[in-house]
Amino acid sequence: MRQDRLNRQIMLSMSVVATIAVLMVFVGSFIFYAIYLSLFPPPPEPPPLLPEASDFVLVAVFLLVGLAVAIHVALRLTRRILAPLNSLAESARKIAAGDLTARAVPGDRTLGETAQLVDDFNAMAQRLQDTAEAMASRNVAIAHELRTPLTILRGNLQGVADHVFELDDQMRKTCMSQVEGLSRLVDDLRIVTLSESHQLEMGFEPTDFAAEVCRAVDAMRPALTEAGFTIETAIEPVTLRCDGLRLGQALVALLENARRYATPGLIQIGARRAQADIVLSVQDEGPGLSSDFAPRAFEIFARGEPSRSRRFGGSGLGLSVVRAIAEAHQGRAQYRTSPTGGSIFEIALPCEDMGAAGAPGID
Repeated sequence: MRQDRLNRQIMLSMSVVATIAVLMVFVGSFIFYAIYLSLFPPPPEPPPLLPEASDFVLVAVFLLVGLAVAIHVALRLTRRILAPLNSLAESARKIAAGDLTARAVPGDRTLGETAQLVDDFNAMAQRLQDTAEAMASRNVAIAHELRTPLTILRGNLQGVADHVFELDDQMRKTCMSQVEGLSRLVDDLRIVTLSESHQLEMGFEPTDFAAEVCRAVDAMRPALTEAGFTIETAIEPVTLRCDGLRLGQALVALLENARRYATPGLIQIGARRAQADIVLSVQDEGPGLSSDFAPRAFEIFARGEPSRSRRFGGSGLGLSVVRAIAEAHQGRAQYRTSPTGGSIFEIALPCEDMGAAGAPGID
């Protein structure tokens, strides 16, 4: 129905244009000759200025030919225009109905704008499909991460309610540990989600960067020492315009990652100037990341070895939180392998004055 309406509109428009063109040529020619003969009258008897009947017949013939050509061109143009537009409309209806795999066919690419419109639509549809698949995968991962501590809590509380377990200090510690894990998971999810929507709020202010690093290290020191690690720090004193609490949170995430997955041994924590950046690094003694996993280590719920992550209680969110905090400081999070085969995780922060409110920089 829409195709018929557009077809009629194009044919009507082309016919009107052809008719106006023929009439303009016909009337214009008589006006021209009338003015010419009035200025330069021919001797002795000028021809009549009004058109004769044969002239009207000739104009009618030209008009019919022009209309036939206009209708033919209109039909061909309509088919070329409607083919990609109908494909676009059909694909849009399928996507609205839930089929995100629908794609439009560009058809005749000589109509550059129409083909570009179809290409842009297909790119948008592909991105929508990728987003939906990523969201579904993320929801499954979130549900899986929440299920484990909730199942433990439910089992322990049910056992206490049924007088199977005794509510002693060990039971309280176990339940509190699961609650704290849930709290960290929710907070990590909040940070990553806000970062992806560019709504993560940061409190930038002049901060003693070395003091914040030492504070985060001291908070993790007992757990690292208990796990068999030795800590070595090399921190340059610097005052950085940043969110000290968030950066401390990122450093704690890196140290927690090392505690879970690195081989017990020396952990080196450094903060140094490197050209236009302040680089905060955490280096362990291995085993490092595989070459396949390293490029996506900072992606949400990324896991190098799922079984190992489960054994050590990892959620796959820690490094994505590090990246979110680094990017909120207009910096970057990166990984490289140490000369001894261990892991080096780095947060590089710009230390020059960015010239904008809220941007990190050196004071």
